[in-house]
Amino acid sequence: MRQLLIPAAALLLSACALTPLPAVDPQQAWVDFTTPTPGAKLVMAERLDGEKLNDGRFFQMPPGPHELMVRFDFEVPAGGGLGGLSQMMYRTCFMTLQYDHFQAGQRYVLEGRSLAFTPNIRLYDPARQLLAEERSVNCL
Repeated sequence: MRQLLIPAAALLLSACALTPLPAVDPQQAWVDFTTPTPGAKLVMAERLDGEKLNDGRFFQMPPGPHELMVRFDFEVPAGGGLGGLSQMMYRTCFMTLQYDHFQAGQRYVLEGRSLAFTPNIRLYDPARQLLAEERSVNCL
């Protein structure tokens, strides 16, 4: 069953990639995603202030305080396989981050990282200053 979900998710995400991103509204704050960790597969917006989002490729919101929830999928070792080769599996985590000072016209970066089974997310401003880290993590 899991093998069927991965191609289905990839197909769904490729369809989203064909849809252009909306124009950046200068009256709103914008959050992009990045994953420098090898094995990181997906960082996607899930909820903004508790509300489910239609497009998970970014956050765009009015200035002020907001709670962001992201989905982060990454590879983790699953034990030995045939011939002593390590098998990998995907881990899916939902993480929330609170930041109280989003500013209109600013473009932020939310970075997903993992160290073995431990994920984290960090929010950076345009000057690469660390602004916030996750406050809760729930993994499947």
